[in-house]
Amino acid sequence: MAEISPLRRRMIEDMTVRNLSPATQQSYLNAVAKLSRYFGRSPDRLDLEDIRAFQVHLVATGMSWPALNQIVCALRFFYGVTLGHDTVPERIAYARKPRKLPVVLSADEVVRFLEAIPSLKSRTALTTVYAAGLRVSEVVLLKVVDIDSQRMLIRVEHGKGGKDRYVMLSPQLLRILRTYWRLTRPKRWLFPGRDDERPLVPNVLHAACRSACAAAGLSKSVTVHTLRHTFATHLLENGADVRIIQVLLGHASLASTARYTQVATKTISNTPSPLDWLRLEVVPPG
Repeated sequence: MAEISPLRRRMIEDMTVRNLSPATQQSYLNAVAKLSRYFGRSPDRLDLEDIRAFQVHLVATGMSWPALNQIVCALRFFYGVTLGHDTVPERIAYARKPRKLPVVLSADEVVRFLEAIPSLKSRTALTTVYAAGLRVSEVVLLKVVDIDSQRMLIRVEHGKGGKDRYVMLSPQLLRILRTYWRLTRPKRWLFPGRDDERPLVPNVLHAACRSACAAAGLSKSVTVHTLRHTFATHLLENGADVRIIQVLLGHASLASTARYTQVATKTISNTPSPLDWLRLEVVPPG
C-alpha cells in the first residue's frame, strides 16, 4: 500500500474534523490529485494562475458545471483550510449555474413510469423516492427501522450535509412497503443489495430509471432526481406550504427563508404525500 503524504493526511484530518461525508472526502481528494497531476507538481506549490489555467482546461474538456463546482469546492477547502491561505479560496471562481427548469412528470406519467419497472425492489424504492422526495443516496440507505408507522414518518439519516430529517409516510406507501416486506423480508436495509449485509447501490436505480423511461414510452429524460423534483412540484401545485416542502426536501437554509425551515414533525406527518392521489399497484405484472 502506497504511503500517504503528510499533505494528503493533513487534508484528510481537516475533512474528518469537519465531519465531511466519506463520499465528499474522496471527491475532494480526487480533485486535488487531478490538479497535481495536470501540472506534475505538488498542489501546495501551485498558485492562483495555475488554478485558473486548470479551470480553463476543465471547461475546454466539456466538464459539466456541477462537476466543475465540485472541484472548486475541493480546491477552496484545500487552499483555505489545509494550507491556510485566507485570500485564495474566494478568488477561485465557481462556474455559473445554468438556469434550467427541472423535468417534471404529470401524475399519469408517474404511474406509467413506475408501473414500467419490472423489479419489485427497484419499483418500491423509486416509489418511495416519489412519495417522500428522497435523494437516491437517501433511499438506498433506508433501514427497516426508519419506517415509523406509529407516527407515520420516515426517518432520513445522514442526508446531504450529514443532516437527519423526517419526511411524511404516505398511507399508500405504507401499504406498498408492507406488501414488499411480506414478499422479500428485508432484515436491516429496507432495500438490500446482492446480500443482506449491504444496501442497494444507486446505479441499480439509475439503470431502472433508464429502462422504465423507454418501456413507458416517455419522451422526457427521467432520472431518480426527476421523481424528487416531481414530488416537490406536485405538492406545491396541490397547495402545500413552500416552507414545509423546503424541510421535506432537506434543502439548506437560505437567508430569505431561514426562519421558515424549522417545522414540527407533527405538521410533516399530517402533510399528505402526492402518492396518495394515485392508483398504483406494487406487485409487477406476472
